[in-house]
Amino acid sequence: MNVSEIMTHNPVCISDQASLKDAHLLMQTRNVRHLPVISETTGEFVGLLTHKKMIATVLTTLNKYGQGALDRKERYQPIAEIMENDAQILGLDEPLTIVVQYFIDNKLGCLPVLDEDNKVLGIVTSSDFVKLCQRLLLVKG
Repeated sequence: MNVSEIMTHNPVCISDQASLKDAHLLMQTRNVRHLPVISETTGEFVGLLTHKKMIATVLTTLNKYGQGALDRKERYQPIAEIMENDAQILGLDEPLTIVVQYFIDNKLGCLPVLDEDNKVLGIVTSSDFVKLCQRLLLVKG
């Protein structure tokens, strides 16, 4: 089995020009925990914003500036400053045996799947592996 068989196709992405507030709202409304970040100008993958990183940033801001300033700070905090720039990426044909070991070794929640032009095709999340496990367990019955 390979990545293309379990990935979420066409995941919700966000522009590198967006704010932390934009990302926060997008995660809430679309019910996602990982956002591939794409260049506003080229559409290429430039980074990854995770729910974990976003929450850590919001809590730090809250503790530093207080509740009153949180909304304003979120509006002006560019996600380009907090996204992960050196995210590991996958191709469509990556074997799941390698990917699952990478997830375990690095305690990751997701990995973006890119084409040869650095465009986002999909995303593989830990939830995708749980769904695969469920399918395999149901087949074995």
